[in-house]
Amino acid sequence: MDQVDPHRPGGPVPITQLAGFVPELPGISLRTETEADDDFLIDLYASTRADELAQIEDWSSAQVNEFVSMQFNAQRSHYRLHYPEARFDIIEHEGQSIGRLYLAEVEGEIRLMDIALLPEKRNQGIGGDLTRAVLAFARATDLKITLHVEEENPAKRLYERLGFEVVGEQSFYKKMAWRP
Repeated sequence: MDQVDPHRPGGPVPITQLAGFVPELPGISLRTETEADDDFLIDLYASTRADELAQIEDWSSAQVNEFVSMQFNAQRSHYRLHYPEARFDIIEHEGQSIGRLYLAEVEGEIRLMDIALLPEKRNQGIGGDLTRAVLAFARATDLKITLHVEEENPAKRLYERLGFEVVGEQSFYKKMAWRP
């Protein structure tokens, strides 16, 4: 990310400057995740899989917890391996952790790797406002944004309203892109 990009005068604007584009939502902030966030992040991840896990009737809670931990760790390893320069941020509301926002600048574009909020914080505009902040950053840096989303994920409708378009498929994910 320190290389000069001939398509952007003055070189790249590091993704670390995203914080300046975070909307002025009362009490909302981003901070870099730490190991101390692991329990919160596992619970958050579990909440994103709750509907899927509710369909499994013959697992004990210990088996569900083991599965969630295994899947969380696999996802984390994948993100760290394939996106070593990414931002891994905790979304906070008045100092309390309420979600995560993972972004990377990859091959001259911003990859919105993940945005997730606790169930009680969803559908309040926080995710949309944070996504619009990423759009503002992309517009200011003349970078497109790409992401992968499952067809049935409610966030897909938000992305479509914000101008993302489906540009491909990978397994059961839709690849979407937004261009400034």
